[in-house]
Amino acid sequence: MRLPDALKEAAEAYRRWILECLPIGKELLYLSQDHVKQVPLTPAEVLDLTEKALIAYSAQKVDMPSKIALHPLADTFFHAMPAYVPEQFVAGIKWGSCYPRNREQFGVPQAQGLILLSDHLSGLPLAVMDCKYITELRTAAVTYTAIKYLAPKNVETFGMIGCGVEGRQHVRNILSVLPGLKTIYVYDIFEKAADALIADLQPCIGAQIVKAASYEALVKNTQVIASATIASEGYNPVIKDEWIEKGKTILLCEGHTLYEDPVFKRADKYIVDSREQVEQFVQYGFYPFGHPVIHAETGEVAAGKVRGRENTEELIIANNFGMAVDDMFVVRAIFDRALEHRIGVRLPL
Repeated sequence: MRLPDALKEAAEAYRRWILECLPIGKELLYLSQDHVKQVPLTPAEVLDLTEKALIAYSAQKVDMPSKIALHPLADTFFHAMPAYVPEQFVAGIKWGSCYPRNREQFGVPQAQGLILLSDHLSGLPLAVMDCKYITELRTAAVTYTAIKYLAPKNVETFGMIGCGVEGRQHVRNILSVLPGLKTIYVYDIFEKAADALIADLQPCIGAQIVKAASYEALVKNTQVIASATIASEGYNPVIKDEWIEKGKTILLCEGHTLYEDPVFKRADKYIVDSREQVEQFVQYGFYPFGHPVIHAETGEVAAGKVRGRENTEELIIANNFGMAVDDMFVVRAIFDRALEHRIGVRLPL
C-alpha cells in the first residue's frame, strides 16, 4: 500500500514538525517502559485510537501482513508484527515475545519486546520504544471495543480469567464500557495473582471484585467473560461446553486455548479481529478442529457494516489475537506527545 497523492502534502508537513523536535537521520528517540508510562494519554483516548485502528484495518486502509511467529520452546513465541497506516503517517514493527516461565526461571515478566517506528518518507528510524505497556493498553482496548458492540445492555456481571498484567488492565477500566457492573469475578490458577489484583484495584473500582473458586464458578456467574492467558500448544481445554449458556459474550486474547471446541462451533456469532490472521494461525496449529464460520471482523462491527449483538439470547464469541495496526495508532500518539513533552532519551544513529 502506498501513500495517496492527496496525503503527501500533509505527510511532508508532519515530517517537518518532527524535524523541529528530532534531527531525523542523526538521532532516534528511545522510550523505556517508564518513559512510555509518563506520556499523557488517557484510557478514553487509547480506546478511541484502538477502535479507529480496527475499523481502518477492516476497511483495508492499512498495510499489515499477518504476524510472523517463531516458537523456540513449548508454549513460547516471538511475533514480528509490521504495519503501515498511510492516513496516520506511521510505519513500524513490533518484535514481541511471550515466555510463560520467565518469572519462575529468570525473575522477569513473561512478555517482552520493542517497537521500531520509522519515517515512512525516508525509511529512517525515528524511535525505539518498549512495547509491553503499549500492548497492555491496546489489548484491553480491543476487548473494550468488542464489548461495546457485542455485550447485552445493562450487564451486571463480568468475569476476568487471568490476573496478570493484562488481566489487571482489562479490569482497571472495565466500567468505562460496562457502567452498570455490580460484580467482577476474577480467576487465576495462581491464587496470589487474583488476591493481589483485588487488593490493588478494589479501592478504585466501583463494583465488587470477587475471587472465583474455579473456572466453572466464574463462567456460570458472569454475563461477559474475558480472558488473557497463554496460548498453549495442544488441545487441553479447561472450560466445558456444558457450562456456557446462551446470551453470554466471550472475549478471547489467546485463541481457542481455554474452551472446549463445541463452544465455538455453536456460537451464534463468531467474530475475529483479522480473518487473514486466523488463517495464518491455523497453519501454526492453534485450531486443531478448524475455526468456526466467521461472522465478521471486529472492525466491521465497530464501523456499523455488520451487525453485532441483535438480541439477548445470542452466544457471541470475539477472538481478538491482536494486530500491529492496533499498536501503531497508539504508537503515533505516544511518539508525538513524547516529542512535545520532551520525554525519552536521544540516541545517535
